[in-house]
Amino acid sequence: MRIIKNTFRRSVLKTGLAVAAISGISSLGLISTASADKYPSKPIELVIHAKYGGGTDTTARMVSIRTRRNLDADISIVSKQGGSGTKAQNYVLSKPADGYTIMALTQSHLYTMARGKSNMKIDDIVGVARAMDDPTFITVSGKGKFKTLEDLINASKKAPLNWGVAQIGGTEHIGLAQFAKEAGIKFKVVPFGSGAQMVQALMAGKIDATLPNVSEAANQVADGSFRALAVMAENRLGDYPDVPTTFEKGIKAKCSTTRGYAVLASTPKPIVDQISKAMVKAMKHDVFKSYLAGAGLSVETSVAGTEVWDKQLKEEYQVAASALKELGLIK
Repeated sequence: MRIIKNTFRRSVLKTGLAVAAISGISSLGLISTASADKYPSKPIELVIHAKYGGGTDTTARMVSIRTRRNLDADISIVSKQGGSGTKAQNYVLSKPADGYTIMALTQSHLYTMARGKSNMKIDDIVGVARAMDDPTFITVSGKGKFKTLEDLINASKKAPLNWGVAQIGGTEHIGLAQFAKEAGIKFKVVPFGSGAQMVQALMAGKIDATLPNVSEAANQVADGSFRALAVMAENRLGDYPDVPTTFEKGIKAKCSTTRGYAVLASTPKPIVDQISKAMVKAMKHDVFKSYLAGAGLSVETSVAGTEVWDKQLKEEYQVAASALKELGLIK
């Protein structure tokens, strides 16, 4: 009888614990739903890692113009500069996962995470919307001997060429490393400190090739100063139908400069979706379309919602982490 009684008591105890657990889960669900129903009920911070007036700041302000109307909430731009995004990331981590703190995100954030320079990990965030996707050209001098991508690759197999990048471990450097690995070539990297200086170096004949964004090299490609041998993407660009992609050449390497937005991963899904919808709608407005067009970009190829953007972020992080290891920049 004692055994039966103890078994019964254990059964009751397990049942009680299960009910309590289910009740707790249900309560959390109700809390999340209630929070989402009331969102937004106070001002929202959009945190940037760059100085006021720069590209990240300007893009954030352009996005926020209509997003605040779509959400019916005030949005303030908050600058937390320092450490290639470290201060901004740590600031966002210190905030509740309630959708009232949105972080502007570029590749530099991913590199900072990969190199372990901030407390934020890639799984701590979820991408809500992408605002800009500026593909990378592989360019050479318009007056030079390289007429095709094959010419460049064949020359590189004989002797490493000098390639210009903005920074060691930056977007162009990582893109170049991917391209070189897939193409089976070696290279010499020459850092210049900025994309503008990198472009100027090619114009001056100081380097053999470089990897500018479409927006950085559009004028030079148009006037013949630069020859775009390929775009590092899967699909050809509408404005450059004659420029082949690396993928169609059998080189599975892509590279672009992106700007987008993220929130903490534990933010309730309904709130994530609400922010994403509001931002995407804002970025499809004529005001933002004109802003992108001024940089030679389009809404169709730049703007994306949470599913596409979050997937891209996670993929780019893995590519960056792998490339940085191969380049000897992280252990």
